[in-house]
Amino acid sequence: MKIASFNINGVKARIQALGDWLASTDADLVVLQEIKSVDENFPREHFEDMGWRVETHGQKSFNGVAILSKLPLEDVTRGLPGDDEDEQARYIEATVIGDHAVRIAGLYLPNGNPAPGPKYDYKLAWMERLRLRAAELLASEMPVIMLGDYNIIPEPRDAANPQKWTEDALFRPESRAAFRRIVNQGWTDAVRIRDPHATRGPFTFWDYQAGAWNKDDGIRIDHLLLSPQAADLMVETGVDRDARAGEKPSDHVPVWVRLRD
Repeated sequence: MKIASFNINGVKARIQALGDWLASTDADLVVLQEIKSVDENFPREHFEDMGWRVETHGQKSFNGVAILSKLPLEDVTRGLPGDDEDEQARYIEATVIGDHAVRIAGLYLPNGNPAPGPKYDYKLAWMERLRLRAAELLASEMPVIMLGDYNIIPEPRDAANPQKWTEDALFRPESRAAFRRIVNQGWTDAVRIRDPHATRGPFTFWDYQAGAWNKDDGIRIDHLLLSPQAADLMVETGVDRDARAGEKPSDHVPVWVRLRD
């Protein structure tokens, strides 16, 4: 089973880029972020015609997450628990049924800028809610993959130029500490574990501005966290870097993990 995450930065604007990548991948399930579409306007039929089951949790013009799956899905839930007044569409869960039943938690974590400020407070509060939900998922003792755009640069090596991110919400000490509190519950950072001694990258995001892609001025903010039961099944993981070089690309690229049968 191959499971991927892709911040598509507007499903309608990137429908060709997304369709091209989906046609080229052997992924069984894809979690999307920043679909920027309400549920009823998501181009569902386009992807259903390609053989994907579609589950969305959308929001007009902003945010929004979705799951595309070629395998059966069960127990689909929407919204991160812990704040009934939070109307931002950033979180979706489902159980995908293959040779193993795997719980998928797809997320688009708040950016948090400018920091400090209300948006940063919301980011940290959201991360605390995520930590609590992550603990519940671990307690289920089933394979769980918690994946998406975390908007967190975990370490200096996860940025081509870490010094320019010092005061950014993605790299502030409080943000990284909140991410560590989640990981240290017992999660495996799948992309990092494939090359734990790398001193630079791999990156998953290159800004559209200032020639970042051509300069390889990237950051790693898209992560796959695996529960111990999922980590035991991990065969390989990767970053589809070439997707950034395509026609009208997203500023993110897909990240993925393959589990054994």
